[in-house]
Amino acid sequence: MSLFIAWRSVPRPLRIVIARIGILVPQMFGVMFATFLLIRLLPGDPALLMLGNMATPEAIASLRERLHLNGSVWSQFGGYVSALMHGDLGTSMFTSNPVTVDLLQRVPATLELIVYSMILTVVLGVGIAVTSAVRPGGVVDRASRVYGLAAGAIPDFWVGLLLIYTLFHLAGIAPAPFGRVDSFVTPPPTVTGFYTIDSVIAGDWEAWRSSVSHLWLPVLTLTIVNMGGLMKLTRATFEGLYKSEFIRHGRASGLSERTLVLSALRNSLPPIITMIGFLFGFLLGAAVLVETIFAWGGLGQYAVQAVMNSDYPALQGFVLVAAAFILLVYTAVDVLYGLADPRIEI
Repeated sequence: MSLFIAWRSVPRPLRIVIARIGILVPQMFGVMFATFLLIRLLPGDPALLMLGNMATPEAIASLRERLHLNGSVWSQFGGYVSALMHGDLGTSMFTSNPVTVDLLQRVPATLELIVYSMILTVVLGVGIAVTSAVRPGGVVDRASRVYGLAAGAIPDFWVGLLLIYTLFHLAGIAPAPFGRVDSFVTPPPTVTGFYTIDSVIAGDWEAWRSSVSHLWLPVLTLTIVNMGGLMKLTRATFEGLYKSEFIRHGRASGLSERTLVLSALRNSLPPIITMIGFLFGFLLGAAVLVETIFAWGGLGQYAVQAVMNSDYPALQGFVLVAAAFILLVYTAVDVLYGLADPRIEI
């Protein structure tokens, strides 16, 4: 009983986090184990890919021994877990750098792309949904319905290539889709890893303009592809509440329309928060192709190179980081959901 009382005395957000951490550990271990086994099923011999077709059998055997590829799958997994406990993700077979170093260099690029895409997706998706529900039959409502029919069915690589062709090749208003800044611009000193923020901190406005000009096209690509689901969910949830009895009562009581809209939107938050959490995972997956198209140099492009080169350590490191990121996002969603809906018991 005293333990229960002590648990109930813990602040509610902290209780949600503690409960979620108890689930995170086995989830991460399961992801690590499944990824390790599945990656071993990929075609191609990493030693042969690294040395080339002209390599002698002796050289290939020697390299396989150094990479610990001759042991059983279980012995390889045991060695991988042991190294992981010491913060060692292995050495990339393609770049010859520690995987941890490669990932740390590329994480900020992907996070910058995902964060700005998420902000634009939420602002436009929720804004369009609310406007469509408040003013049915208007221009925004009709346009959103047309977009909603195709949303989710449009491949992100096709949207990216279409935007490159129209806005870069034809209109000339977008920069060449190569990297995060122009080739003649020096990237700002690293503080956060976000070029748009680091350039402001350094007072380098040329780097800021270049980073923003290179960022908006891939951000727009991810927003167009992923905004539809959030927009339709928000509209369905908000519209039901906006037409509910308590909103009609508030309107009859003389409350302003702005107050009524905010009240309906506040009560729509739980499913919207859940959808935003899922979208973070979708954006990380979509970034794989978008980064390749725009030569972004982030985690997605790194993962593609790892697959093409059968780079086991790099691919395992990417999947592990991606899984940790998604699970942490879901933990944050649980906390926000619990705060938005006090009826949830922890």
